[in-house]
Amino acid sequence: MIEKIIDLSVKNKFLVILMTIFVIAAGTYAMLKTPLDAIPDLSDVQVIIFTEYPGQAPQVVEDQVTYPLTTAMLSVPFAKTVRGYSFFNLSFVYIIFEDGTDLYWARSRVLEYLNFVSGRLPQGVTPSLGPDATGVGWVYEYILESDRHDLAQLRSIQDWFLRYELASVPGVSEVASIGGYVKQYQIIVDPNKLRAYNIPLQKIKMAVQRSNKDVGGKLIEMGETEFMVRGLGYIKSIDDLNNIPLGVDQRGTPILLRNVATIKIGPELRRGIADYNGTGEVVGGVVIMRFGENALKVIENVKKRLEQLKSGLPEGVRIKSVYDRSGLILRAVDNLKKTLIEESIIVALVCIIFLFHLRSAFVAIFTLPVGIFISFIIMERQGINANIMSLSGIAIAIGAMVDGAIVMIENAHKHMEHEGGKKPHWDLILAASKEVGPALFFSLLIIAISFLPVFTLEAQEGRLFKPLAFTKTYAMMGAALLSVTIVPILMGYLVRGKIRPEMKNPVNRFLIWVYHPIIKLVLKAKILVILLAVAVLVVTYIPWKRIGSEFMPPLNEGDLLYMPTTLPGISITKAKELLQQTDRIIATFPEVHHVFGKIGRAETATDPAPLSMIETTIMLKPESEWREGMTMEKLVRELDKAIQFPGLTNAWTMPIKTRIDMLSTG
Repeated sequence: MIEKIIDLSVKNKFLVILMTIFVIAAGTYAMLKTPLDAIPDLSDVQVIIFTEYPGQAPQVVEDQVTYPLTTAMLSVPFAKTVRGYSFFNLSFVYIIFEDGTDLYWARSRVLEYLNFVSGRLPQGVTPSLGPDATGVGWVYEYILESDRHDLAQLRSIQDWFLRYELASVPGVSEVASIGGYVKQYQIIVDPNKLRAYNIPLQKIKMAVQRSNKDVGGKLIEMGETEFMVRGLGYIKSIDDLNNIPLGVDQRGTPILLRNVATIKIGPELRRGIADYNGTGEVVGGVVIMRFGENALKVIENVKKRLEQLKSGLPEGVRIKSVYDRSGLILRAVDNLKKTLIEESIIVALVCIIFLFHLRSAFVAIFTLPVGIFISFIIMERQGINANIMSLSGIAIAIGAMVDGAIVMIENAHKHMEHEGGKKPHWDLILAASKEVGPALFFSLLIIAISFLPVFTLEAQEGRLFKPLAFTKTYAMMGAALLSVTIVPILMGYLVRGKIRPEMKNPVNRFLIWVYHPIIKLVLKAKILVILLAVAVLVVTYIPWKRIGSEFMPPLNEGDLLYMPTTLPGISITKAKELLQQTDRIIATFPEVHHVFGKIGRAETATDPAPLSMIETTIMLKPESEWREGMTMEKLVRELDKAIQFPGLTNAWTMPIKTRIDMLSTG
């Protein structure tokens, strides 16, 4: 069968060349269109139920909200894990689904079960679904700065302007706010006055609710025109609240809200604070990417939208980026691209040196980019991102991809040495190709399927290593296909003229001179060589038992995350003090570009952090600007030594790694 394919390819040269051109064009298009990311998305398919129960202790939230929701979600189809967390005021329930479950199908099933269980929850408690995203989707963070606006005003700009504009960017699931003050009307009731007027507290609540709405009065007709009648009652100022009537006293004098309470504008209860460089509190925003989106494209679109929005901000308000994952993505992919190019050049040089014929070497080298293009075409259609793992699969395959072409060219050289001029050139090339083509095709195919066991991996390990196995397999299959189609045709056109015999190549001659005595010695001492091999195998048992293990190799993200924990029950004031002190110390290091600290949670269901958890993102300068001899490990040791506070347990990691660890461990 393979011989027939070779024969058909040589007979239909134009069609095969045309198809190859189409593959190159389609591969170029697919390469430009394939999404870029640093690492594969390792997050599980999960749905978050977020519930607020104001003013309630964690135990009450657990008993009345989290427990009913958790037990109801256990029977959701394909749900493998249900996790519940209860905090002051808040409940989080995470439903983890089996691999391969469609996220939006899972969300619709959870909604069905949520409708069923909502009747068992306390009155006024309404659970809601979190965004269609995970903690790994925190791709971009920014802060607002101004010399003319206070934290409450900046938070209002973030909540009522920037948040909605950025949420409309394609691929953005949610924009979470952190820091600053959320303004609210606060009614401070005097219990003595309530008792004097004999007014229950519930009556004040009802009066405020009834006074904060517009009412309709149907229509009236005047002068051949109809007018809608409305009663305008929405609260717009403190005076509106002050003048809310509660009833009348014994003399018939109206009792107003201001007679029994003091009304002011104050901040809402805060469960999260943000800080920049230890200089003080700031207002920030977190852009959360939708599950499965192209991270680099989303970040680029967010940056463009922020540039457009700057003109609409109040004078003096500035937006500053504090975390941008696109830098890591571009660094990681560029490093791997550089490695791929270097590897391809080395393979090309080896081909030229050993074949000792430039045009013949070009035939072998040609299979590299075309095989990679074939891999990218399938990657793009399958939805695999171009990331460290998927591109590593191609890098692993490069050395083996040219094997088939090199052996076929070498065989053609031998035929031309022995039969050159005795038979037509194309017949000679065809005979040489048919002689080794089938064996080469199946040998490359065997290498391609050698990664089949990787496809049996499940959960996070499957999501991590499958892209590597897919791309390596596609590249090898592409190389196998090229070796029996376009390679014989290129050989016919390019492998011509004077072909030097193998023994006239000085490199080959030297290697054969070295190899012959070694192989003779090995064959003479067969038993000794086998015993030495067994001894080496036995000795490797010792390091194998001592070597450590880790889920994935550490990725140097170029940035750090300082994530200590404090004592439970810490106050918001002390938390703010600790955050600013640690950030100020970190910012003094010359390797640090800037520091963005967060304690507590951002306003998103993807962040269940308690007030005792600090997350400080440390953006570092390029390594060329670091002190001489400084490494990431040494920098972490110095930072750890500089920050020693009683009750603070230091932990140094990296942003993406932390999010992955959180998702995997719950």
